[in-house]
Amino acid sequence: MIKRLIVAAFAALFALPASANIEIEEVTSPGGISAWLVEDHSIPFVALEFWFIGGAVLDAPEARGATHMMMGLLEEGAGDLNAQDYATAVEGLAADFSFQSYRDAVVVSARMLTQNRDAAADLLRAAMTTPRFDRDAIERVRAQVLAIIQSDARDPQEIAATTFNRLAFGDHPYAFAQEGSAETVTGLTRDDLVAAHRGALTRERVVVGAAGDLTAAELGALIDHILGDLPQAAPPRPGPADFALEGGVTVVDFPSPQSVAFFGHAGIERDDPDFFAAFVLNQILGGGGFRSRLMGEVREKRGLTYGISSFLSLADLSPGMLGQFSSSNALVGEAIEVVRAQWADLAENGVTQDERDAAIRYMTGEYPLRFDGNGTIAGILAAMQSDEIPVDYVTNRNSYIEAVTLEDLRRVAARLLQPDDLHFVVVGQPEGLSPGN
Repeated sequence: MIKRLIVAAFAALFALPASANIEIEEVTSPGGISAWLVEDHSIPFVALEFWFIGGAVLDAPEARGATHMMMGLLEEGAGDLNAQDYATAVEGLAADFSFQSYRDAVVVSARMLTQNRDAAADLLRAAMTTPRFDRDAIERVRAQVLAIIQSDARDPQEIAATTFNRLAFGDHPYAFAQEGSAETVTGLTRDDLVAAHRGALTRERVVVGAAGDLTAAELGALIDHILGDLPQAAPPRPGPADFALEGGVTVVDFPSPQSVAFFGHAGIERDDPDFFAAFVLNQILGGGGFRSRLMGEVREKRGLTYGISSFLSLADLSPGMLGQFSSSNALVGEAIEVVRAQWADLAENGVTQDERDAAIRYMTGEYPLRFDGNGTIAGILAAMQSDEIPVDYVTNRNSYIEAVTLEDLRRVAARLLQPDDLHFVVVGQPEGLSPGN
């Protein structure tokens, strides 16, 4: 069954307070696979997270959607077990597996009881190394994907985001939905799915997070057993996705009393020295809920929307500074002008000391501890490795935030926020805005 989830591990990672009292152990399996482990023997439970870097961008143009569909088929039978028998075996062990596809990675998550760990690992290994891709399962999952594509074609939020990506990235894989199109998904063959499996799940590009009731030696043996038969070498990834969209407005006609707007411009890399200043800046601009500038100006003062947000997109091949809101057709044009004005004001004048202090207090003190279970911990450990974040990040995170000065915020606002480059894709029938592009 296809599971459409938003990657939350990365967002949780940057919300973690430094007081998280965990000890991360770096492990290398006998077979040479790297993993991070947090041992916790308080309950007989193990969580594993496998992130394979690559994802849907590896799809060939004529086979877009193959990786997404392939991941949905991994739980539809493996080895000698058909889909029903496989599901029954997993349920009988009280295990839980999920197989997710994203633009830049595919993710396999596993939760299992210690007493059933070896048997559960055998089933997980079978799904990852010897999926069946039976004809009836292929057609069942294909129908699910086509239903998703059909639903997205009627969803103004999806239309806005996909139109923005298409305009921004041209022929790059980022321009296309990871689910593919109705045409490409209809044409996918079993051979396409086998090729997608061989390309997406490789030992060369895997990172592993683990938490729970096992030792480093046990983890090393376990991941070698689960992953050992996967191919070593990975296919090449696409090059960077140049952000080609200039400032302006694109209107997509959609019969609705509300318009949805998706907007933004090029962003900042995760390893940029100014990243943490940009992270705090976004909190002030549109990432802080009702505390943010955009919520205050667009909703609270003018009543132009129920909600608006901005966010740093840290896509591997093209980072972005993005945002979204919805408004009535009569008011969306005014809302766009207010967003532009706030972008320009921050770029020119920066933030105040009070805004800086309030954002940092919130980001370092108010967030709850996010290490709230072995599953969450395993996911965060894998996310950290996938983004090449050092193992001591959890300890040092708050000091990075606190080190951001008012001058840093003003300098980075002038560098990052480019009001003339803002492009808005508006889906609806907005008054006073003409269709373009």
